[in-house]
Amino acid sequence: QNIDNTVNPAYARTSRRCPPFCIQPASLADGVETIGEIELLSFLKRMSEGDDSILIIDSRTPDWLKNGTIPGSVNIPWTRLDPGQGADPFEIAEIMEKRFGARSQEGLWDFSGARTLVLFCNGMWCGQSPSNIRTLLRFGYPPSRLKWYRGGMQNWEILGLTVVK
Repeated sequence: QNIDNTVNPAYARTSRRCPPFCIQPASLADGVETIGEIELLSFLKRMSEGDDSILIIDSRTPDWLKNGTIPGSVNIPWTRLDPGQGADPFEIAEIMEKRFGARSQEGLWDFSGARTLVLFCNGMWCGQSPSNIRTLLRFGYPPSRLKWYRGGMQNWEILGLTVVK
């Protein structure tokens, strides 16, 4: 943590217009674990030690990403996985296979070798990572392999944790 940290103005507002920026529930779905900063730091440490069974995903769109993200995360905007948002089915399949480790078998998904995904967005008022998680659950992704950092960038930055651009 940076002890000289001040709150980023992008996250200084305590509330936003709902919809679309509505407070998200603490639990998204049965089996999907909601985690805090210490747990996320543990996942980051495991990744830095070579554990490739984990992928930390920044679910935000590029306009938000330009302000910075959590080190070690990859950006997969919620719009790239959601067919309802015009996501390309071939791109979805490529992400599922190459990024997440799922395998397509005869039109179905095999998640036996899939990675544990830790998803985040802007914070408890942001619906981008919840949308990604709900989409993945509809595809059959195992809830036990989905983790949600509900505090998102707002909590991360308020705590003075490292942000990279």
